[in-house]
Amino acid sequence: MIRMSLALLVATAATLGANAEDKVHPLEPFYGTWKGTAVGIDANRQPFELTQTERVGPMLGGDVAVIEGRGYEAGGALSFNAFAVVSCDTPDAPCEMRSYTDGRTGTFALEATETGFAWTIPAGPDARIVYTATLEDGTWTEVGHYHPATGEPVETFRMELTRIGDTDWPAGGAVTP
Repeated sequence: MIRMSLALLVATAATLGANAEDKVHPLEPFYGTWKGTAVGIDANRQPFELTQTERVGPMLGGDVAVIEGRGYEAGGALSFNAFAVVSCDTPDAPCEMRSYTDGRTGTFALEATETGFAWTIPAGPDARIVYTATLEDGTWTEVGHYHPATGEPVETFRMELTRIGDTDWPAGGAVTP
């Protein structure tokens, strides 16, 4: 029984290793640094506009991607800061995004699309917010729509960013012996 389990483990590891060479993280086209604007409606239903920055990069040999988003008020004060780790087990399954912001955490499915990605968060009983990100001509556009239990979806967030450069984050500057 132990030999059979060991053989199965070795065969599985070999298959996973072969697939790992072929996989490309769905966020790879977003790797780099980005800057632009974010507008929307906050939790108190007040409009906001921020200068938004994002940096996206690979870790663990490309097995995961990390994202940091920062939103700045007109005077330069940091108003929003979020961090996420996105991991993908297989090309056919949704990725998992673990995000952190304002003392809150969440784990959400992130699905690759033809032009970017989409993810959904719960927003109350039978309601959700769907974020759809697209990449076209060097512009990252991400739109959030609130989907109530009944009625039409309402746009609550829009971010339009321009790629401003490459980044070696987070791998760059690693502590070495």
